[in-house]
Amino acid sequence: MPMQETPLLENKPLQYFLNHSSMDVYFKQSKDDFIVTEVPLYEFSGEGEHLIIKLRKRDLATWDALQILSDYVGCKTRDIGYAGLKDKNAMTIQYLSIHKKFEDKLKTFEHRNIKILDTTYHNNKIKIGHLKGNRFFIRLKHVSPVNAKKIEEVLGNIVTFGMPNYFGFQRFGIDKDNFIKGYEIIHGKRREKNRKLSKMFISAYQSYLFNNWLSKRIEVSKLIESFEAKSISGELGLEVDLIKQLQEQEHPFKVLPGDVMSHYPYGKIFYANDIQSEADKFRAFDRVPTGLLPGKKSKKAEDIARVYEEKFDDDIKIVDGTRRYAWVFPTDVQSNYKEEQNHMELNFFLPKGSYATVLIEQIIH
Repeated sequence: MPMQETPLLENKPLQYFLNHSSMDVYFKQSKDDFIVTEVPLYEFSGEGEHLIIKLRKRDLATWDALQILSDYVGCKTRDIGYAGLKDKNAMTIQYLSIHKKFEDKLKTFEHRNIKILDTTYHNNKIKIGHLKGNRFFIRLKHVSPVNAKKIEEVLGNIVTFGMPNYFGFQRFGIDKDNFIKGYEIIHGKRREKNRKLSKMFISAYQSYLFNNWLSKRIEVSKLIESFEAKSISGELGLEVDLIKQLQEQEHPFKVLPGDVMSHYPYGKIFYANDIQSEADKFRAFDRVPTGLLPGKKSKKAEDIARVYEEKFDDDIKIVDGTRRYAWVFPTDVQSNYKEEQNHMELNFFLPKGSYATVLIEQIIH
């Protein structure tokens, strides 16, 4: 379906799922205050023709590190396997793979921003997505005792209910306008010869549509939680009996008829027919509603869920679409308040594709 040109390109603030006031704390991504450790999808076999490199880098994007290593050993960047791209403004630990014929050359490798921590072997090259997720260490500064207590309460809610799986600001470029370029490419208003850039811009547009759909669904869920069914039936376009049924769902993000669900953290997608049963399993972290990244071959929601989804769909025929978890559940969440420094240190694990910066936004608003 063609998309309306202006309303959906308005970059509106995204809805928070928790209603607390904003906090006056300081956070900046840096190698000291933002540490990411990749968790591989599987254990490496210890044998095979691929050398697995456990790498620590700082102040470098993954692409920069790949280029530095490929220049040093004399291969092409595409010969080096990696599971995911990591932030530049951070200390990151991740795994790369390269043919073991380069092992001797790497033994003399030195770089002030890159350190090889360990090596092993595996039968296969590491590919994009071959990771469970990432562990994060984040330090918030200028945290008052009052806000420290508030952060603890918010973290408790996030542990209990999870959090929206928004794409982070990093997805949209330095000027946060890559989604507009993607829209213009899709609708024939821009030509981009660089295929990588074109793909990145279109991906940003898909991510933008997903974020705005998710924000709208959170807004609808909040209305359902907060008001009597009769008073919001007309505004939401939902029957009073359905709203009452949705109000019985324990989770603050409401599962709608026709939602495309997925088993969590891995599994097939399917339609929500018995929404109360699916909502109960969602609350138990067993499955999650998914949102649309428009494109070819993508599964569309049905029924009421499709009514909300189609407003954030577009007729994208030049790339494949997919579905993304609307919600994720951070685990291993720990906090440590250092009152003398007014620092709050956070540790947590997120599944692949989720953003630590989104968790911070949900905390400090």
